[in-house]
Amino acid sequence: MEISTSQNGNSIIWFLKDRGFNDRTIHDMFKRCKRLQGVEKDRAADNWAYLKSIGILERKLPNVVSKCPKILTLGLNEKLVPMVECLATLGTKPHEVASAITRFPPILSHSVEEKLCPLLAFFQALGVPEKQLGRMILLNPRLISYSIESKLTETVDFLASLGLAREGMIGKVLVKHPFIMGYSVDNRLRPTSEFLKSVGLKELDLQVVAVKFPEVLCRDVNKILRPNFTFLKRCGFADGQIAALVASYPPILVKSIKNSLEPRIKFLVEVMGRQIDEVADYPDFFRHGLKKRLELRHRLLKQRNIYCSLSEMLDCNAKKFLIKFGLFA
Repeated sequence: MEISTSQNGNSIIWFLKDRGFNDRTIHDMFKRCKRLQGVEKDRAADNWAYLKSIGILERKLPNVVSKCPKILTLGLNEKLVPMVECLATLGTKPHEVASAITRFPPILSHSVEEKLCPLLAFFQALGVPEKQLGRMILLNPRLISYSIESKLTETVDFLASLGLAREGMIGKVLVKHPFIMGYSVDNRLRPTSEFLKSVGLKELDLQVVAVKFPEVLCRDVNKILRPNFTFLKRCGFADGQIAALVASYPPILVKSIKNSLEPRIKFLVEVMGRQIDEVADYPDFFRHGLKKRLELRHRLLKQRNIYCSLSEMLDCNAKKFLIKFGLFA
């Protein structure tokens, strides 16, 4: 796809081609950012050099710019530098800002005064500690693109409807999983909470899920949660047992059936010779690694002809396990 344009446009085209962009990508960038075609080459070069100077790897710069061509058109000292310097005050580790920009380049196109500052104030009002504000935004820089009024407030209202306190508890949920704010309340968060209720979880159980495992609320009911529920039923768990399993260890509904749940159940029944009722009494069974803990400890106990409950076998670190069963060589 050949590009024909004005003399000034040709200047930026050669600038982009020198940095590895092909005609198709340049055409797409011009289409998404009308201002790019008329930008001075010197401005684009200065912005490119600045992005490189703050730690963005040169091999990643074309991807960053192609995601947000507007970056090359912005005023360096008026827009880019103020945002980067503000983000730098939020970070605690080297290259955190560069990493955030690489993942979501449009963050640089937003205003410090009009977007970032109000966003920080919004989270502070929810009880998010100042030292955690930076972690949230640098972990999920897309937050800056969300509307406080129509997007973030809706998520907060939903969490409050679960019985969580607006000041403190909701802030903890957002800190633990900032990505929850990217999901639709009506299309994802509420349907998931309703499904959890249908499984048998009570209000307090839902609050525990939100605070300790907020990522569970973000998963799709029909693609993830319901198939996992059906798998547990197929394994022989009763509805009440599944409710207890989910209430005690909510990730059981989002773990991979093929790579996590099925191998553990198979090992429990076929290798250990135990009943699934034992797992119903000890939901933490699914927390433990199959090879590093379950298989190893089962083999050591079997060699000594020792039988114990799952909790006795698994609820301790390696040293205590060896001491408890006298397995030191």
